[in-house]
Amino acid sequence: MAKEDFQKGIKEVNTKLKRLFGLYVIIGLVFVSYMISPDLYDFKNESQISEMVPIEIDEDLIKNGIHVRTGLIEAEGLMIVVNNCTNCHSAKLVTQNRMSTERWNATIRWMQETQNLWELGEYQEVIVNYLVTNYPVKDVGRRAVLTNIDWYELEN
Repeated sequence: MAKEDFQKGIKEVNTKLKRLFGLYVIIGLVFVSYMISPDLYDFKNESQISEMVPIEIDEDLIKNGIHVRTGLIEAEGLMIVVNNCTNCHSAKLVTQNRMSTERWNATIRWMQETQNLWELGEYQEVIVNYLVTNYPVKDVGRRAVLTNIDWYELEN
């Protein structure tokens, strides 16, 4: 038992030393960043603090037919899609998965069964219609076949 207790004690000491080392590294990084730019740490200057206040952005701004925050196309059902789909993942994940009505409905069922997606009710049809209409299935593969290429000979 004494040997096991000793080994356990050594492990605890090692863990504490690693944490202490990590703390020293963080303190060192803060010190170095202060030495490089001490103005970052001068919070007595109120004008500097007021400059740090974030600018308000219109979350629902549409420009040239595109919802600026998400990049989704402006069309019927847009805000329902934004409010239900982009709470859990980016709009890019939605738009890159161009699927049919059946596949979208199956994907929604999968998200409800495994990812805790709430019941969409009447919104499910609106969401699926928006996606199928604005991001339809593409018949093309990953890239077009290369044609009319002027190949050259490699020299030995």
